[in-house]
Amino acid sequence: MTFPSPVSVLFVGGTGTISASSVRRAVADGMTVTVLNRGSSGSALPAEVTRLTADIHDPASVEAALGGRTFDAVVNFLCFTAEDAQTAIDLFLDRTKQYVHISTASLYGKPVLQVPITESTPVHNRFVAYSRAKIEAEKVFQRAHEELGFPVTIVRPSHTYDDANPPLPGGWNVVDRIARGAAIPVHGDGTSLWTLTHADDFAVGLIGLFANPRAIGEVFHITSDDVYTWDQIYTIVADALGTTPNLVHVPSEMFTLAAPDWGWSELFLGDLGHSAIFDNSKIRRFVPGFAPRLTFHRSVLRMLAWHEAHPEATAPDAETEEILDRMVEGYERSRDVFAALAPAPARLSA
Repeated sequence: MTFPSPVSVLFVGGTGTISASSVRRAVADGMTVTVLNRGSSGSALPAEVTRLTADIHDPASVEAALGGRTFDAVVNFLCFTAEDAQTAIDLFLDRTKQYVHISTASLYGKPVLQVPITESTPVHNRFVAYSRAKIEAEKVFQRAHEELGFPVTIVRPSHTYDDANPPLPGGWNVVDRIARGAAIPVHGDGTSLWTLTHADDFAVGLIGLFANPRAIGEVFHITSDDVYTWDQIYTIVADALGTTPNLVHVPSEMFTLAAPDWGWSELFLGDLGHSAIFDNSKIRRFVPGFAPRLTFHRSVLRMLAWHEAHPEATAPDAETEEILDRMVEGYERSRDVFAALAPAPARLSA
């Protein structure tokens, strides 16, 4: 009896937060896995993985590394712009039966006018340049699918984390500040609802789409149903540390004024500051085994264990610490200004 060959997959990237989990899942599912990147990351890959060294933004180096290889699926975690999308089409049009573009759920229109968000929710984001660039990349792929038959599947992750990368604006700096009782600047009033997805759960949905002909030309967001307010997110971390968080609420637009170059600042305005709850019925129809199980209030215990085991990788960095201090100082100054504007209490007549 002849059995079908394993699904062959090329990961472009493969060592980031969501891509590393996806590589491990593909190997565990018996797929033949190749990873192509610049070879500069220290992330360990499973022994079964074939490694190719090239820069996806240098097509000649990719052509040389790939040679005559073809794949059942190619998934690219490093495509950010319309130019990147066109390069990918030129490289992989004749090399794969399915090309999976990793987009972003931050491209859904803000402010959100209704929830849950579905794949047909309008896409536009005037606040976040990254999101706008991803929208343009999607347009290039969709046009190539319509005109050339390019076999694209578009995946839109939301806020995805793993044990080594806490989903907190400021990362391990924030964990350290919570532990020592320092003030934590929280965007807005801390009540917007936010969806968190562990990378291991995301990987189940992503890998389940590989080599599925029904997924060609389709768009999916892949998130959990694990929803919290931002105040809850910080409080869950504090509870795990055995303390109470010192939260100060800063208007989202203040971050872009006081820290315009910080990567999180425009996200507060155009993404994190708005409630994001997703309808995952489509990915569940295509991947019946997609059933996220790693809730944040459980995962945070794994994160803190990873933190303790890797002190060299989780030490606070001075630049982020200075930004967080700056935002707290701005909050305290503005509070004092507003307090000074209050009218003096009226005197009681004799």
